[in-house]
Amino acid sequence: MARTVKHGAADAPLRKATPAPHWKQLRQGDRVRVVLTPGFETGGLVDAITGDHTAVWVNLDGGRGRTLLHCSDGVEIHPED
Repeated sequence: MARTVKHGAADAPLRKATPAPHWKQLRQGDRVRVVLTPGFETGGLVDAITGDHTAVWVNLDGGRGRTLLHCSDGVEIHPED
């Protein structure tokens, strides 16, 4: 039986949940470029944003559907000009 058990370890976040500064400027209906992994990016429209700007729903271009992106997912969301 383990003697050194960390109680509440499952409750701790895996990554710090702090959105990039430009995430706070995103608004519903904004056109964005989403970089999911290096070399794979797609465009889309912002559908909804949480109040703390840590999570963004994006309707992806090309019929790829609606996806929820969180700031701790390691994705980048850039507003398009």
